Amino acid sequence: MEGEHLSGGAHLMTVENRQKLNATGVLDVDSFDEKTVVILTNMGVLTVEGEDLHINSLNVENGSIAIEGRIDQFRYNDLKEKGGGMFKGLFR
Repeated sequence: MEGEHLSGGAHLMTVENRQKLNATGVLDVDSFDEKTVVILTNMGVLTVEGEDLHINSLNVENGSIAIEGRIDQFRYNDLKEKGGGMFKGLFR
């Protein structure tokens, strides 16, 4: 799926003073806690790491999310094909 983009509109992300993150092109939230938020976007999986992270708003209908807290880092990973993951090669 590398190089492919999913539907869901344009993906835009802004970070204000490492305290607020707003993003569009959001399809779903995979998991979250106070240190990590894993977001499925139309450009891949976005992982946000920090402290005291809180999702202030999530609207998957219009594809937006707003997160507050101390943002230490964020990174993108490509979406995995069905049947992927860490157990893909283990059970054949």
